[in-house]
Amino acid sequence: MTCVQHLQLSSSLSSILNTLRLKESHDALFQVKCEGPKLVPFFKATCVYFVLWLPTSSPSWFSALIKCLPIFCLWVFLLAHGIGFLGAHSSARKILAGLIFSSLGDAFLIWQEQGYFVHGLLMFAISHVLYSSAFGMKPLDLRAGLSIGVVSGLSYALLYSYLSGPFTYLVAVYIALIGFMGWRALAGVQLYDDLWTWTKMSACLGAMLFMVSDLTIAVNKFCFPVPHSRAIIMATYYAAQMLIALSAVERQDEDDPKKIA
Repeated sequence: MTCVQHLQLSSSLSSILNTLRLKESHDALFQVKCEGPKLVPFFKATCVYFVLWLPTSSPSWFSALIKCLPIFCLWVFLLAHGIGFLGAHSSARKILAGLIFSSLGDAFLIWQEQGYFVHGLLMFAISHVLYSSAFGMKPLDLRAGLSIGVVSGLSYALLYSYLSGPFTYLVAVYIALIGFMGWRALAGVQLYDDLWTWTKMSACLGAMLFMVSDLTIAVNKFCFPVPHSRAIIMATYYAAQMLIALSAVERQDEDDPKKIA
C-alpha cells in the first residue's frame, strides 16, 4: 500500500468515525427529548415540595408524602417504560428498587429528631448497594476508584472529630458505600476512549450530586450549620435521583447471555 493510499484510507476511516459519532449524538439528543415528557410529573412534584416548604420542626405524614412524591414520580417514570423493559434489564429493576428504598429513607428522615435517623441511613445504604450493582463492575477503572477514595477519605477525616458513639463507624460504612457507588458510576464514563453514552453520563452526574447532598447533610448535622443547607440538600438530592433514574433508560444488561452472544 502506497503512502497516498494509506492517507486516503485513514481519511475515510476518520470520516466514518465522525459520522457515527454525529449519529450517536443525534440519537442521544432524540432519546433525551423523548424521555422529557415522562419526567413532567417529577418536575411538578419537586416544585410542589419547594413551594410548600413545610417546616421540618413539625413532622407529619403529609410532609413525608410531599417529600417522597418526586421519588414516587420516578417510580412511575420507570414503570412507564413497561414491565417488559424492567423484566429484560436487571439494572433498571435495581434502580427502581433503589428508588423504593430511597423513599423509605426519606420518610424516616422526616422523623430523624425522633430517633429515626439511623433507619433512614440504613435505607439509603441499601439504595447505594443497589445502584452500585446496577452500574456494574465493568470497566474497573482503578484511577476513578482512587479519586473517589481520596474524596471519601477526606470527607470522613472532616467529620471524624465530630462523631461519637456508633456514628463513628456507621458514617464510615455509609461513606464507603456511597463512595463505591460513585466509583462505579464514574468508571462508566470513559471520555478519553469515546466509550460513553448519555445514560452513563447521567449516572455519573447523579452519583456525584448524591455525594454532595449527603456530605451536606453530614456536615450540617454533625459539624456546623451550613447556610441554606435544606435547599442545597434537596435540590442536589432530587436532581441526583432523577439523573440516576434517567440512566436506566435503554441500559444494556451486560450479564444477559443472549446479548453477549
